[in-house]
Amino acid sequence: MSDYQMIEVVVRNIEIITPLVKRFTFARKDNQPLPPFRGGSHIIVQMQNGEQRYSNAYSLMSSPFDTSVYQIAVRLEEDSKGGSRFMHHHVQPGDTLTISAPNNLFAISPQAAKHLLIAGGIGITPFLSYLPELERAQGNWALHYCFHHQENNAFQDELIAGPWRDRINFYVSEQGTRLDLARLLADVEPGTHIYTCGPAALNDAVKTAAGRMGIADEQLHFEQFAIENKGGAEFTLVLSRSGREFIVPEDKTILQIIENNKAAKVECLCREGVCGTCETTILEGEADHRDQYFSIEEQNSQKSMLICCSRAKSKRLVLDL
Repeated sequence: MSDYQMIEVVVRNIEIITPLVKRFTFARKDNQPLPPFRGGSHIIVQMQNGEQRYSNAYSLMSSPFDTSVYQIAVRLEEDSKGGSRFMHHHVQPGDTLTISAPNNLFAISPQAAKHLLIAGGIGITPFLSYLPELERAQGNWALHYCFHHQENNAFQDELIAGPWRDRINFYVSEQGTRLDLARLLADVEPGTHIYTCGPAALNDAVKTAAGRMGIADEQLHFEQFAIENKGGAEFTLVLSRSGREFIVPEDKTILQIIENNKAAKVECLCREGVCGTCETTILEGEADHRDQYFSIEEQNSQKSMLICCSRAKSKRLVLDL
């Protein structure tokens, strides 16, 4: 189970990037440097709104070579569970927030001969922390950035104005320019690693196209903080320590059932399969893993699962709770 160091930070600045995207700059309250991080890292931001607490994961988009501040970008989501709405409508410069120390599930691969970066919408943010690192290492890289229309083009102007403009390609659906994944991946050089961050549809399209091209799984890297499908067939949940049994219906998660019934105390920071704090040992049954936290090998071992998002493949699941 992950144990995160939590840090109090002051909101130094808030910038409106597009009608739906704001950039937040955080600094430590004591003005000391923040913990070091590498490109692709994320933090968890905790927000308190009365008795309601929100906890969301956001990619760090600032340079890993400047830890005087952290920067994140928050897109206001239409179906927000409260976090993005709170950040957009309630957080002001000078406010104090609690954040986690950085964790990295989307690191740049040191084995890669070339780095192919594919971003969709707000999925551009982790790549903004990649670029200084890749440039300092004189890495061979290219970025392909897709968005539906000009209101989704967060940070396009900054990328165009940067020193690496000739390595970046932009695709705007409403203007009729779309990324041809089949063509892009057909030309992938040996040793290239492919990194994708964006909506589930983009991640799935890259997985499908890469599979058709025979690109190995270990060359593919994905990040997506919002899990769009946590539903599935109902199953019986057994908590071994108390012996209590529950039915987990199609539209509820294990964590929701446990919390609704006050059946056990479980820590969970992110609720999106990213932080690892709700990791729970599997005693019997088979998990249907939906998280991004475990490696493929760890998921296949069926030793533990993240109960905020993952379900059961078996009809009965016994957990060490």
